[in-house]
Amino acid sequence: MKDFIYYAPTEVVFGKDSEQKVAELVSRYGGTKVLIHYGGERVRKNGLLDNVCSQLSEAGVKYVLLGGVVPNPRLSLVREGVELCRRESVDFILAVGGGSVIDSAKAIGYGVEYDGDVWDFYTRKAVAKSCLPIGTVLTIPAAGSEMSEGSVITNEDGWVKLGYSSRYCRCKFAIMNPEHTFTLPPYQTAAGVVDIMMHTMERYFSHDDDMTLTDNIAEALLRTMMDSVTKVLDNPNDYRHRAQIMWAGSLAHNDLTGCGTTGDWATHQLGHELSGLFDATHGASLAAMWGSWARYVYKNNVQRFVRFAVNVMKVDNDFTSPEATALAGIQRTERFFQEIGMPINIPQLVGRDVTEEEIESMAYKCSRGGKIEQGMFMKLSQSDIHKIYCNAALK
Repeated sequence: MKDFIYYAPTEVVFGKDSEQKVAELVSRYGGTKVLIHYGGERVRKNGLLDNVCSQLSEAGVKYVLLGGVVPNPRLSLVREGVELCRRESVDFILAVGGGSVIDSAKAIGYGVEYDGDVWDFYTRKAVAKSCLPIGTVLTIPAAGSEMSEGSVITNEDGWVKLGYSSRYCRCKFAIMNPEHTFTLPPYQTAAGVVDIMMHTMERYFSHDDDMTLTDNIAEALLRTMMDSVTKVLDNPNDYRHRAQIMWAGSLAHNDLTGCGTTGDWATHQLGHELSGLFDATHGASLAAMWGSWARYVYKNNVQRFVRFAVNVMKVDNDFTSPEATALAGIQRTERFFQEIGMPINIPQLVGRDVTEEEIESMAYKCSRGGKIEQGMFMKLSQSDIHKIYCNAALK
């Protein structure tokens, strides 16, 4: 097992009516003028936004509102938020929503504390030294941004999607009430579970094979997600299984399932280019790419894929052919994705065939013009990335 540092400073308040503690938590963490950041009308229609605003008003905490966050959150809105926070002397950001809202809030928090353009962090021209404090009322379990140090933003100029990580943006608190996920559409629910699973699988597919406890935790989380998503797709108001999904979203991306491992993250990078170019749902983009990535790299460590196939996907171990077992596990994973309504290739994701020019563009961007390799399970050059995209473009 590799040496590691596990850092999870976020205070989690989990359960029914947990959002009733929002004003107390904002005040405890120093908020006196708050930016309430959110996405669309869902949090207005279900009364959550009004509830949060009322609590802050009753506690004497001033606030300003900024909605409009969309999936694959936009740099233009981040810049608008930075200017709003400076103009209103905001000292705390409260994200009410899912991962896109939280990622946007983190970017705003960086930008307020920086003299230059916030995009500098995502292009690695600058290193964050501070961030406005952030809290969240989570409504969509998927990204795990409520307990991670990551943030991903899309720049509309070229539709480039990049991530940035630092400890400064870690949420001070995360309020999680699974009841707020009851109204999520089936597609969004399924895509969220794929994202949760992939956050664990990116860490799991590693050449570090001596982290038994971490592996067992990862495998249990993956099996639980496969069970729970089928339950909530049948019964959207199933609190027990909605709760499993919400908590798993945090555990999958606060590094618990990766302690002692060297993660891969190639599928995420491949998926980012898909969602950046086609504005596709993040979790669905990952489902569309994973099988093609897996078939391209599995021979680099067949036994790791065998363990996944047997322990997670419940494939019978063909001891005479590890490769057959590994490939059966990949196929079973794709079948599971299809069963919950997710795509397993690019045409299924975007609704049409993709062009060679689009594939070349994504491979170019993913490799930063051939300057970097992606992945750790297998180092992927621009040529490798192009081949994986080509494989994923087949129906």
